[in-house]
Amino acid sequence: MSVKVYERILDLFEAEGINTLFGIPDPNFVHLFHLAEERGWNVVAPHHEESAGFMAEAVSRMTGKAALCIGTLGPGLANLAGAIMCAKVENSPVIFLGGQRARITEQRVRRGRIQFVQQMALVENSVKYSASIEYAEQTDEIIREGLRKALSGTPGPVYIEYPQHVIQEELDVPPVLPPEAYRLVGQTAGADLVAKAAELIGAAQQPVLLVGHGVHTSRAGASVKALADLMACPVIQTSGGTSYIEGLEDRTFPYGFSAAAIDAVVKSDLCLAIGTELGEPVHFGRGRHWVANEANRHWILVEQDPSAIGVNRPIDVPLVGDLRAIVPQLVDALKDTPRTPSPELEGWIKQDADQLAELAETAPSGMSPVHPARLIVEATKAFPEDGIMVRDGGATTIFGWTYSQAKPHDVMWNQNFGHLGTGLPYAVGAGVAAGGKRPMMLITGDSSFQFHIAELETAARLGLPLVCVVAVDYAWGLEVGVYKRTYGQGSLETGVHWSKDTRFDKVAEGFGCYGEYVERDEDIAPAIKRAYASGKPGVIHVAVDPKANSEEMPSYDEFRTWYAEGQQ
Repeated sequence: MSVKVYERILDLFEAEGINTLFGIPDPNFVHLFHLAEERGWNVVAPHHEESAGFMAEAVSRMTGKAALCIGTLGPGLANLAGAIMCAKVENSPVIFLGGQRARITEQRVRRGRIQFVQQMALVENSVKYSASIEYAEQTDEIIREGLRKALSGTPGPVYIEYPQHVIQEELDVPPVLPPEAYRLVGQTAGADLVAKAAELIGAAQQPVLLVGHGVHTSRAGASVKALADLMACPVIQTSGGTSYIEGLEDRTFPYGFSAAAIDAVVKSDLCLAIGTELGEPVHFGRGRHWVANEANRHWILVEQDPSAIGVNRPIDVPLVGDLRAIVPQLVDALKDTPRTPSPELEGWIKQDADQLAELAETAPSGMSPVHPARLIVEATKAFPEDGIMVRDGGATTIFGWTYSQAKPHDVMWNQNFGHLGTGLPYAVGAGVAAGGKRPMMLITGDSSFQFHIAELETAARLGLPLVCVVAVDYAWGLEVGVYKRTYGQGSLETGVHWSKDTRFDKVAEGFGCYGEYVERDEDIAPAIKRAYASGKPGVIHVAVDPKANSEEMPSYDEFRTWYAEGQQ
Protein backbone atom coordinates (compact mmCIF):
# COMPACT_ATOMS: atom_id res chain seq x y z
CA MET A 1 0.00 0.00 0.00
CA SER A 2 1.13 3.57 -0.66
CA VAL A 3 1.27 5.89 2.35
CA LYS A 4 3.02 9.06 3.44
CA VAL A 5 5.82 8.80 6.01
CA TYR A 6 3.72 10.52 8.67
CA GLU A 7 0.89 8.02 8.08
CA ARG A 8 3.26 5.09 8.43
CA ILE A 9 4.63 6.49 11.69
CA LEU A 10 1.13 6.50 13.17
CA ASP A 11 0.49 2.98 11.84
CA LEU A 12 3.62 1.69 13.58
CA PHE A 13 2.68 3.20 16.92
CA GLU A 14 -0.91 1.96 16.64
CA ALA A 15 0.45 -1.58 16.26
CA GLU A 16 1.90 -1.15 19.77
CA GLY A 17 -1.44 0.02 21.17
CA ILE A 18 -0.33 3.66 21.34
CA ASN A 19 -3.04 6.20 20.54
CA THR A 20 -2.05 9.32 22.50
CA LEU A 21 0.47 12.01 21.62
CA PHE A 22 1.62 15.17 23.33
CA GLY A 23 3.32 18.12 21.71
CA ILE A 24 2.98 21.52 20.09
CA PRO A 25 2.54 21.21 16.32
CA ASP A 26 4.50 23.31 13.88
CA PRO A 27 4.80 23.00 10.07
CA ASN A 28 6.85 19.80 10.45
CA PHE A 29 4.04 18.08 12.30
CA VAL A 30 0.68 19.53 11.30
CA HIS A 31 -0.06 16.65 8.90
CA LEU A 32 0.74 14.05 11.55
CA PHE A 33 -1.29 15.82 14.25
CA HIS A 34 -4.24 16.32 11.91
CA LEU A 35 -4.32 12.67 10.83
CA ALA A 36 -3.90 11.42 14.42
CA GLU A 37 -6.97 13.39 15.51
CA GLU A 38 -8.91 12.14 12.50
CA ARG A 39 -8.10 8.58 13.59
CA GLY A 40 -9.41 9.22 17.10
CA TRP A 41 -6.12 9.63 18.90
CA ASN A 42 -5.86 11.72 22.06
CA VAL A 43 -3.91 14.72 20.78
CA VAL A 44 -2.91 17.05 23.61
CA ALA A 45 -1.08 20.34 23.02
CA PRO A 46 0.23 21.76 26.32
CA HIS A 47 1.88 25.15 26.84
CA HIS A 48 5.48 23.92 27.07
CA GLU A 49 7.29 21.01 25.46
CA GLU A 50 8.78 19.90 28.77
CA SER A 51 5.23 19.54 30.08
CA ALA A 52 4.44 17.43 27.02
CA GLY A 53 7.28 15.07 27.93
CA PHE A 54 6.09 14.70 31.52
CA MET A 55 2.52 14.13 30.34
CA ALA A 56 3.69 11.37 28.00
CA GLU A 57 5.67 9.78 30.83
CA ALA A 58 2.53 9.75 32.99
CA VAL A 59 0.59 8.00 30.22
CA SER A 60 3.31 5.35 30.03
CA ARG A 61 3.11 4.79 33.77
CA MET A 62 -0.67 4.47 33.64
CA THR A 63 -0.82 2.13 30.64
CA GLY A 64 2.30 -0.01 30.92
CA LYS A 65 3.15 0.83 27.30
CA ALA A 66 5.53 3.15 25.53
CA ALA A 67 4.28 6.71 25.09
CA LEU A 68 4.78 9.36 22.41
CA CYS A 69 5.91 12.97 22.68
CA ILE A 70 6.73 15.33 19.82
CA GLY A 71 8.89 18.43 19.77
CA THR A 72 9.53 20.86 16.99
CA LEU A 73 13.02 21.54 15.69
CA GLY A 74 15.46 23.72 17.63
CA PRO A 75 13.76 25.39 20.61
CA GLY A 76 11.14 22.64 20.87
CA LEU A 77 13.83 20.02 21.37
CA ALA A 78 15.70 22.33 23.75
CA ASN A 79 12.55 22.61 25.85
CA LEU A 80 12.16 18.83 25.84
CA ALA A 81 15.66 18.20 27.18
CA GLY A 82 14.64 18.14 30.85
CA ALA A 83 11.81 15.70 30.22
CA ILE A 84 14.06 13.44 28.14
CA MET A 85 16.68 13.29 30.88
CA CYS A 86 13.97 12.70 33.47
CA ALA A 87 12.52 9.79 31.48
CA LYS A 88 15.98 8.21 31.36
CA VAL A 89 16.46 8.35 35.12
CA GLU A 90 12.86 7.32 35.82
CA ASN A 91 13.15 4.34 33.44
CA SER A 92 10.19 5.51 31.38
CA PRO A 93 9.82 4.23 27.77
CA VAL A 94 8.89 7.49 26.04
CA ILE A 95 9.48 7.93 22.30
CA PHE A 96 10.51 11.51 21.61
CA LEU A 97 10.01 12.50 17.96
CA GLY A 98 11.81 15.61 16.81
CA GLY A 99 11.61 17.61 13.62
CA GLN A 100 14.67 19.03 11.90
CA ARG A 101 15.61 21.29 9.00
CA ALA A 102 16.31 19.61 5.67
CA ARG A 103 19.77 18.03 5.62
CA ILE A 104 20.97 20.43 2.93
CA THR A 105 20.65 23.15 5.58
CA GLU A 106 22.82 21.19 8.00
CA GLN A 107 25.49 20.40 5.42
CA ARG A 108 25.91 23.90 4.09
CA VAL A 109 28.78 25.96 5.42
CA ARG A 110 26.73 28.90 6.64
CA ARG A 111 26.31 31.14 9.65
CA GLY A 112 23.07 32.55 11.04
CA ARG A 113 20.75 29.66 10.21
CA ILE A 114 17.23 30.09 11.64
CA GLN A 115 15.88 27.70 14.27
CA PHE A 116 18.68 25.23 13.75
CA VAL A 117 21.01 23.25 15.99
CA GLN A 118 22.39 19.73 15.69
CA GLN A 119 19.95 17.98 17.99
CA MET A 120 21.06 14.36 18.19
CA ALA A 121 24.34 15.30 19.85
CA LEU A 122 22.43 17.25 22.49
CA VAL A 123 20.29 14.32 23.66
CA GLU A 124 22.33 11.19 22.88
CA ASN A 125 23.56 10.79 26.48
CA SER A 126 20.01 11.06 27.84
CA VAL A 127 18.42 8.32 25.72
CA LYS A 128 18.86 4.60 25.11
CA TYR A 129 18.82 5.10 21.35
CA SER A 130 18.90 8.02 18.95
CA ALA A 131 18.46 7.94 15.19
CA SER A 132 17.35 9.97 12.23
CA ILE A 133 15.02 8.89 9.43
CA GLU A 134 17.31 10.04 6.64
CA TYR A 135 15.43 8.15 3.92
CA ALA A 136 11.72 7.40 3.82
CA GLU A 137 12.43 3.68 3.40
CA GLN A 138 14.06 3.64 6.86
CA THR A 139 10.81 4.56 8.63
CA ASP A 140 9.80 1.03 9.68
CA GLU A 141 13.22 -0.13 10.82
CA ILE A 142 14.02 2.99 12.85
CA ILE A 143 10.63 3.31 14.57
CA ARG A 144 10.72 -0.40 15.40
CA GLU A 145 14.28 -0.18 16.69
CA GLY A 146 13.24 2.75 18.85
CA LEU A 147 10.37 0.77 20.36
CA ARG A 148 12.60 -2.30 20.73
CA LYS A 149 15.24 -0.32 22.61
CA ALA A 150 12.72 1.63 24.74
CA LEU A 151 10.99 -1.53 25.95
CA SER A 152 13.91 -4.00 26.23
CA GLY A 153 16.04 -4.44 29.33
CA THR A 154 15.64 -1.48 31.66
CA PRO A 155 12.99 0.66 29.95
CA GLY A 156 13.89 4.18 28.91
CA PRO A 157 13.46 6.96 26.37
CA VAL A 158 14.59 7.10 22.76
CA TYR A 159 14.91 10.01 20.35
CA ILE A 160 14.04 9.83 16.66
CA GLU A 161 14.17 12.79 14.30
CA TYR A 162 13.39 13.29 10.68
CA PRO A 163 14.41 16.15 8.42
CA GLN A 164 11.46 18.13 7.12
CA HIS A 165 11.86 16.96 3.53
CA VAL A 166 11.22 13.32 4.57
CA ILE A 167 7.86 13.63 6.36
CA GLN A 168 5.67 13.78 3.26
CA GLU A 169 7.48 11.31 1.05
CA GLU A 170 5.54 8.35 -0.28
CA LEU A 171 6.17 4.77 0.81
CA ASP A 172 5.04 1.51 -0.75
CA VAL A 173 4.90 -0.82 2.27
CA PRO A 174 3.19 -3.98 3.53
CA PRO A 175 0.83 -4.01 6.54
CA VAL A 176 2.53 -3.29 9.88
CA LEU A 177 3.86 -6.17 11.97
CA PRO A 178 2.58 -6.97 15.47
CA PRO A 179 5.10 -6.31 18.29
CA GLU A 180 5.95 -10.00 18.82
CA ALA A 181 7.12 -10.25 15.19
CA TYR A 182 10.01 -7.80 15.68
CA ARG A 183 10.86 -7.64 19.39
CA LEU A 184 10.94 -9.94 22.42
CA VAL A 185 7.59 -9.87 24.23
CA GLY A 186 6.74 -11.53 27.54
CA GLN A 187 10.16 -13.00 28.35
CA THR A 188 9.90 -15.69 31.03
CA ALA A 189 12.56 -17.08 33.38
CA GLY A 190 14.00 -20.58 33.17
CA ALA A 191 12.04 -23.34 34.87
CA ASP A 192 15.08 -24.39 36.95
CA LEU A 193 15.48 -20.95 38.51
CA VAL A 194 11.73 -20.56 39.09
CA ALA A 195 11.78 -23.90 40.91
CA LYS A 196 14.78 -22.79 43.00
CA ALA A 197 13.00 -19.53 43.90
CA ALA A 198 9.88 -21.45 44.92
CA GLU A 199 12.00 -23.74 47.09
CA LEU A 200 13.59 -20.78 48.91
CA ILE A 201 10.20 -19.13 49.41
CA GLY A 202 8.77 -22.34 50.85
CA ALA A 203 11.67 -22.72 53.29
CA ALA A 204 11.66 -19.09 54.50
CA GLN A 205 10.34 -18.25 57.95
CA GLN A 206 10.14 -14.47 57.57
CA PRO A 207 10.06 -13.53 53.87
CA VAL A 208 9.30 -10.04 52.58
CA LEU A 209 8.15 -8.93 49.17
CA LEU A 210 9.98 -5.73 48.11
CA VAL A 211 7.84 -3.93 45.53
CA GLY A 212 9.24 -1.12 43.40
CA HIS A 213 8.20 1.43 40.81
CA GLY A 214 8.29 -1.13 37.98
CA VAL A 215 5.38 -3.15 39.41
CA HIS A 216 3.07 -0.20 38.93
CA THR A 217 4.40 1.10 35.62
CA SER A 218 4.00 -2.40 34.17
CA ARG A 219 0.45 -2.55 35.56
CA ALA A 220 1.23 -5.90 37.19
CA GLY A 221 -0.65 -5.36 40.44
CA ALA A 222 -3.10 -8.26 40.08
CA SER A 223 -0.43 -10.92 39.55
CA VAL A 224 1.75 -9.50 42.36
CA LYS A 225 -1.33 -9.63 44.62
CA ALA A 226 -1.71 -13.34 43.80
CA LEU A 227 1.97 -13.91 44.61
CA ALA A 228 1.77 -11.96 47.88
CA ASP A 229 -1.26 -14.03 48.94
CA LEU A 230 0.66 -17.26 48.36
CA MET A 231 3.72 -15.93 50.20
CA ALA A 232 1.52 -14.63 53.05
CA CYS A 233 4.11 -12.04 54.00
CA PRO A 234 4.44 -8.25 54.37
CA VAL A 235 4.83 -6.11 51.27
CA ILE A 236 7.55 -3.46 51.59
CA GLN A 237 7.25 -0.43 49.31
CA THR A 238 10.29 1.29 47.91
CA SER A 239 10.05 5.07 47.77
CA GLY A 240 9.29 4.75 44.05
CA GLY A 241 6.72 2.00 44.53
CA THR A 242 4.26 3.94 46.64
CA SER A 243 1.13 2.89 44.76
CA TYR A 244 -0.81 0.40 46.88
CA ILE A 245 -1.88 -2.85 45.22
CA GLU A 246 -5.59 -3.41 45.59
CA GLY A 247 -6.25 -5.97 48.31
CA LEU A 248 -2.82 -5.54 49.94
CA GLU A 249 -3.35 -2.12 51.51
CA ASP A 250 -3.27 -3.29 55.13
CA ARG A 251 0.03 -5.21 54.89
CA THR A 252 1.96 -2.86 52.64
CA PHE A 253 4.47 -0.77 54.56
CA PRO A 254 6.75 2.01 53.23
CA TYR A 255 10.43 1.17 53.60
CA GLY A 256 12.21 3.39 56.10
CA PHE A 257 9.12 5.40 57.11
CA SER A 258 7.07 2.67 58.77
CA ALA A 259 8.23 1.03 62.00
CA ALA A 260 6.55 -2.18 60.83
CA ALA A 261 8.52 -2.08 57.56
CA ILE A 262 11.82 -1.64 59.38
CA ASP A 263 11.10 -4.51 61.78
CA ALA A 264 9.99 -6.80 58.96
CA VAL A 265 13.12 -6.02 56.93
CA VAL A 266 15.48 -6.49 59.89
CA LYS A 267 13.96 -9.88 60.72
CA SER A 268 13.57 -11.12 57.14
CA ASP A 269 15.37 -14.26 56.01
CA LEU A 270 14.35 -13.88 52.36
CA CYS A 271 13.65 -10.90 50.14
CA LEU A 272 11.88 -11.24 46.80
CA ALA A 273 12.47 -7.94 45.00
CA ILE A 274 10.29 -7.01 42.02
CA GLY A 275 10.40 -3.88 39.87
CA THR A 276 13.23 -2.18 41.75
CA GLU A 277 16.85 -1.34 40.99
CA LEU A 278 17.81 -1.83 44.66
CA GLY A 279 19.22 1.68 44.62
CA GLU A 280 20.12 4.28 47.21
CA PRO A 281 16.59 4.75 48.67
CA VAL A 282 16.66 1.10 49.82
CA HIS A 283 20.35 1.31 50.74
CA PHE A 284 21.25 -1.05 47.88
CA GLY A 285 19.59 -3.87 49.82
CA ARG A 286 22.69 -4.27 51.97
CA GLY A 287 23.07 -1.18 54.16
CA ARG A 288 21.23 0.34 57.11
CA HIS A 289 18.10 -1.76 57.89
CA TRP A 290 19.39 -4.76 55.91
CA VAL A 291 22.64 -5.16 57.86
CA ALA A 292 21.36 -6.97 60.95
CA ASN A 293 20.36 -10.29 59.35
CA GLU A 294 22.44 -10.16 56.18
CA ALA A 295 24.19 -13.50 56.79
CA ASN A 296 20.88 -15.38 57.01
CA ARG A 297 18.94 -13.68 54.23
CA HIS A 298 18.46 -15.02 50.70
CA TRP A 299 17.68 -12.75 47.75
CA ILE A 300 15.51 -13.38 44.71
CA LEU A 301 15.48 -10.58 42.13
CA VAL A 302 13.10 -10.26 39.18
CA GLU A 303 14.94 -8.06 36.70
CA GLN A 304 14.47 -7.35 33.00
CA ASP A 305 18.07 -6.32 32.36
CA PRO A 306 20.54 -9.22 32.76
CA SER A 307 23.46 -6.82 33.12
CA ALA A 308 21.89 -5.43 36.32
CA ILE A 309 22.10 -8.70 38.22
CA GLY A 310 24.49 -8.54 41.16
CA VAL A 311 25.56 -4.95 40.56
CA ASN A 312 24.28 -3.40 43.81
CA ARG A 313 24.31 -6.57 45.90
CA PRO A 314 24.79 -10.35 45.44
CA ILE A 315 21.66 -12.22 44.33
CA ASP A 316 20.93 -15.89 45.11
CA VAL A 317 18.30 -16.45 42.42
CA PRO A 318 18.13 -14.03 39.48
CA LEU A 319 14.93 -14.28 37.44
CA VAL A 320 15.66 -12.39 34.24
CA GLY A 321 12.74 -11.28 32.10
CA ASP A 322 9.50 -9.33 32.05
CA LEU A 323 7.96 -9.28 35.52
CA ARG A 324 4.54 -9.48 33.85
CA ALA A 325 5.55 -12.95 32.66
CA ILE A 326 7.74 -14.09 35.57
CA VAL A 327 5.37 -13.30 38.45
CA PRO A 328 2.69 -15.62 36.98
CA GLN A 329 5.40 -18.31 36.74
CA LEU A 330 6.06 -17.94 40.47
CA VAL A 331 2.35 -17.98 41.22
CA ASP A 332 1.99 -21.22 39.30
CA ALA A 333 4.98 -22.75 41.10
CA LEU A 334 3.59 -21.88 44.55
CA LYS A 335 -0.15 -22.38 44.04
CA ASP A 336 -0.23 -25.90 45.52
CA THR A 337 1.96 -25.06 48.52
CA PRO A 338 0.91 -21.65 49.91
CA ARG A 339 2.86 -20.51 52.93
CA THR A 340 1.44 -20.23 56.40
CA PRO A 341 1.29 -16.49 57.21
CA SER A 342 4.41 -15.07 58.78
CA PRO A 343 4.01 -15.28 62.56
CA GLU A 344 4.35 -11.55 63.15
CA LEU A 345 2.29 -10.35 60.17
CA GLU A 346 -0.85 -9.50 62.14
CA GLY A 347 1.23 -7.59 64.67
CA TRP A 348 2.93 -5.57 61.92
CA ILE A 349 -0.43 -4.76 60.35
CA LYS A 350 -1.70 -3.44 63.68
CA GLN A 351 1.55 -1.57 64.36
CA ASP A 352 1.39 0.21 61.00
CA ALA A 353 -2.30 1.09 61.39
CA ASP A 354 -1.68 2.40 64.90
CA GLN A 355 1.25 4.49 63.66
CA LEU A 356 -0.89 6.12 60.96
CA ALA A 357 -3.70 6.79 63.43
CA GLU A 358 -1.27 8.31 65.91
CA LEU A 359 0.22 10.57 63.24
CA ALA A 360 -3.26 11.77 62.29
CA GLU A 361 -4.01 12.48 65.94
CA THR A 362 -0.72 14.18 66.82
CA ALA A 363 -0.11 16.28 63.69
CA PRO A 364 -0.11 19.86 65.06
CA SER A 365 -3.52 21.46 64.67
CA GLY A 366 -5.21 24.77 65.36
CA MET A 367 -2.43 26.80 63.73
CA SER A 368 -2.91 29.59 61.23
CA PRO A 369 -1.06 29.40 58.90
CA VAL A 370 -1.56 25.62 58.84
CA HIS A 371 1.12 23.20 59.96
CA PRO A 372 2.25 21.24 56.85
CA ALA A 373 1.80 17.91 58.64
CA ARG A 374 -1.83 18.79 59.33
CA LEU A 375 -2.31 19.84 55.70
CA ILE A 376 -1.24 16.35 54.59
CA VAL A 377 -3.51 14.64 57.10
CA GLU A 378 -6.59 16.68 56.21
CA ALA A 379 -6.03 16.59 52.45
CA THR A 380 -5.37 12.85 52.27
CA LYS A 381 -8.38 12.09 54.45
CA ALA A 382 -10.41 13.77 51.69
CA PHE A 383 -8.69 11.81 48.92
CA PRO A 384 -11.25 9.99 46.72
CA GLU A 385 -11.17 6.21 47.10
CA ASP A 386 -10.69 5.60 43.35
CA GLY A 387 -8.42 8.61 42.85
CA ILE A 388 -4.95 9.09 41.40
CA MET A 389 -2.47 10.75 43.76
CA VAL A 390 0.21 13.06 42.35
CA ARG A 391 3.06 14.48 44.44
CA ASP A 392 5.46 17.33 43.83
CA GLY A 393 7.76 19.52 45.84
CA GLY A 394 10.56 19.05 48.37
CA ALA A 395 9.40 19.64 51.95
CA THR A 396 5.77 18.96 50.99
CA THR A 397 6.62 15.50 49.65
CA ILE A 398 8.73 14.67 52.72
CA PHE A 399 5.79 15.54 54.97
CA GLY A 400 3.59 13.45 52.69
CA TRP A 401 5.70 10.27 53.06
CA THR A 402 5.07 10.23 56.79
CA TYR A 403 1.64 11.76 57.35
CA SER A 404 -0.44 10.57 54.38
CA GLN A 405 -3.66 8.87 55.47
CA ALA A 406 -4.56 7.67 51.96
CA LYS A 407 -3.51 4.42 50.31
CA PRO A 408 -3.99 5.18 46.61
CA HIS A 409 -3.70 2.52 43.94
CA ASP A 410 -1.96 4.93 41.57
CA VAL A 411 0.69 7.40 42.72
CA MET A 412 2.64 9.70 40.39
CA TRP A 413 5.81 11.40 41.48
CA ASN A 414 9.34 11.94 40.31
CA GLN A 415 11.28 9.79 42.75
CA ASN A 416 14.53 8.84 41.03
CA PHE A 417 15.42 12.11 39.34
CA GLY A 418 13.87 14.45 41.91
CA HIS A 419 12.73 16.79 39.13
CA LEU A 420 10.46 19.49 40.56
CA GLY A 421 7.55 20.84 38.54
CA THR A 422 6.45 17.46 37.22
CA GLY A 423 3.29 17.32 39.34
CA LEU A 424 0.82 19.27 37.21
CA PRO A 425 1.95 17.74 33.87
CA TYR A 426 1.93 14.26 35.43
CA ALA A 427 -1.64 14.89 36.59
CA VAL A 428 -2.75 15.98 33.12
CA GLY A 429 -1.12 12.94 31.50
CA ALA A 430 -2.60 10.55 34.07
CA GLY A 431 -6.01 12.13 33.56
CA VAL A 432 -5.78 11.68 29.80
CA ALA A 433 -4.76 8.03 30.26
CA ALA A 434 -7.72 7.47 32.57
CA GLY A 435 -10.11 9.05 30.09
CA GLY A 436 -10.94 11.84 32.52
CA LYS A 437 -12.99 9.38 34.56
CA ARG A 438 -10.94 9.13 37.76
CA PRO A 439 -10.54 12.00 40.23
CA MET A 440 -7.01 13.21 40.83
CA MET A 441 -5.35 15.05 43.68
CA LEU A 442 -2.03 16.88 43.33
CA ILE A 443 -0.38 17.77 46.63
CA THR A 444 2.47 20.15 45.90
CA GLY A 445 4.65 22.90 47.23
CA ASP A 446 4.15 26.40 45.90
CA SER A 447 7.57 26.72 44.27
CA SER A 448 7.16 23.46 42.33
CA PHE A 449 3.62 24.37 41.30
CA GLN A 450 4.85 27.45 39.48
CA PHE A 451 7.15 25.56 37.10
CA HIS A 452 4.30 24.59 34.76
CA ILE A 453 1.35 26.50 36.17
CA ALA A 454 0.15 27.32 32.64
CA GLU A 455 -0.98 23.71 32.35
CA LEU A 456 -3.97 24.63 34.52
CA GLU A 457 -5.45 25.87 31.25
CA THR A 458 -4.73 22.48 29.66
CA ALA A 459 -6.47 20.72 32.55
CA ALA A 460 -9.45 23.08 32.22
CA ARG A 461 -9.61 22.66 28.44
CA LEU A 462 -9.67 18.87 28.87
CA GLY A 463 -12.21 19.04 31.72
CA LEU A 464 -10.07 16.90 34.04
CA PRO A 465 -11.34 16.12 37.58
CA LEU A 466 -8.20 17.43 39.28
CA VAL A 467 -7.76 19.24 42.59
CA CYS A 468 -4.37 20.82 43.31
CA VAL A 469 -3.68 21.31 47.03
CA VAL A 470 -0.83 23.81 47.21
CA ALA A 471 1.20 24.24 50.40
CA VAL A 472 2.18 27.91 50.30
CA ASP A 473 5.05 29.25 52.40
CA TYR A 474 6.34 31.67 49.71
CA ALA A 475 9.73 29.98 49.77
CA TRP A 476 11.81 27.03 48.72
CA GLY A 477 11.05 25.37 52.06
CA LEU A 478 13.52 22.49 51.92
CA GLU A 479 16.34 24.84 50.92
CA VAL A 480 15.45 27.28 53.71
CA GLY A 481 15.91 24.34 56.07
CA VAL A 482 19.33 23.63 54.56
CA TYR A 483 20.37 27.25 55.16
CA LYS A 484 19.26 27.01 58.79
CA ARG A 485 21.07 23.74 59.42
CA THR A 486 24.20 25.01 57.66
CA TYR A 487 24.45 28.57 58.98
CA GLY A 488 22.12 28.64 61.99
CA GLN A 489 18.92 30.50 62.77
CA GLY A 490 18.72 34.07 61.56
CA SER A 491 21.30 33.57 58.81
CA LEU A 492 20.95 35.19 55.42
CA GLU A 493 18.84 32.92 53.19
CA THR A 494 19.80 33.83 49.66
CA GLY A 495 17.51 33.17 46.71
CA VAL A 496 14.87 31.09 48.49
CA HIS A 497 12.07 33.57 49.24
CA TRP A 498 9.56 35.18 46.88
CA SER A 499 6.58 37.53 46.80
CA LYS A 500 3.84 37.03 49.40
CA ASP A 501 1.30 38.76 47.17
CA THR A 502 0.80 35.67 44.98
CA ARG A 503 -2.64 34.04 45.26
CA PHE A 504 -2.87 30.69 43.51
CA ASP A 505 -6.64 30.53 43.94
CA LYS A 506 -6.95 33.75 41.91
CA VAL A 507 -4.49 32.50 39.30
CA ALA A 508 -6.62 29.37 38.97
CA GLU A 509 -9.76 31.41 38.39
CA GLY A 510 -7.96 33.28 35.64
CA PHE A 511 -7.35 29.96 33.89
CA GLY A 512 -11.02 29.01 34.14
CA CYS A 513 -10.52 26.74 37.16
CA TYR A 514 -12.03 26.70 40.65
CA GLY A 515 -9.96 28.47 43.32
CA GLU A 516 -10.19 28.74 47.08
CA TYR A 517 -7.95 30.23 49.79
CA VAL A 518 -7.54 28.35 53.10
CA GLU A 519 -5.61 29.18 56.25
CA ARG A 520 -7.29 26.94 58.87
CA ASP A 521 -7.10 23.16 59.31
CA GLU A 522 -10.81 22.56 59.40
CA ASP A 523 -11.37 24.31 56.08
CA ILE A 524 -9.07 22.10 53.97
CA ALA A 525 -11.30 19.05 53.41
CA PRO A 526 -14.49 21.08 52.75
CA ALA A 527 -12.60 23.22 50.20
CA ILE A 528 -11.37 20.08 48.42
CA LYS A 529 -14.91 18.70 48.28
CA ARG A 530 -16.24 21.98 46.86
CA ALA A 531 -13.51 21.94 44.21
CA TYR A 532 -14.45 18.44 43.06
CA ALA A 533 -18.13 19.39 43.07
CA SER A 534 -17.46 22.46 40.90
CA GLY A 535 -16.89 20.32 37.81
CA LYS A 536 -13.69 22.25 37.07
CA PRO A 537 -10.04 21.64 37.91
CA GLY A 538 -9.47 23.21 41.31
CA VAL A 539 -6.65 24.91 43.19
CA ILE A 540 -6.73 25.12 46.98
CA HIS A 541 -4.21 27.70 48.19
CA VAL A 542 -3.29 26.57 51.73
CA ALA A 543 -1.16 28.98 53.72
CA VAL A 544 1.33 26.87 55.69
CA ASP A 545 3.64 27.84 58.52
CA PRO A 546 7.08 28.58 56.98
CA LYS A 547 9.02 27.83 60.16
CA ALA A 548 7.45 24.38 60.53
CA ASN A 549 7.83 23.69 56.82
CA SER A 550 11.58 24.30 56.87
CA GLU A 551 12.49 22.99 60.33
CA GLU A 552 10.13 20.12 61.16
CA MET A 553 10.33 17.82 58.14
CA PRO A 554 9.66 14.32 59.50
CA SER A 555 12.05 11.44 58.85
CA TYR A 556 14.51 13.90 57.33
CA ASP A 557 17.45 11.99 58.79
CA GLU A 558 16.18 8.83 57.06
CA PHE A 559 15.87 10.73 53.79
CA ARG A 560 19.48 11.90 54.07
CA THR A 561 20.69 8.28 54.27
CA TRP A 562 19.59 7.82 50.64
CA TYR A 563 22.64 9.79 49.60
CA ALA A 564 25.22 7.08 50.09
CA GLU A 565 28.27 9.19 49.14
CA GLY A 566 30.41 6.06 48.91
CA GLN A 567 29.50 4.76 52.36
CA GLN A 568 27.41 1.74 51.28
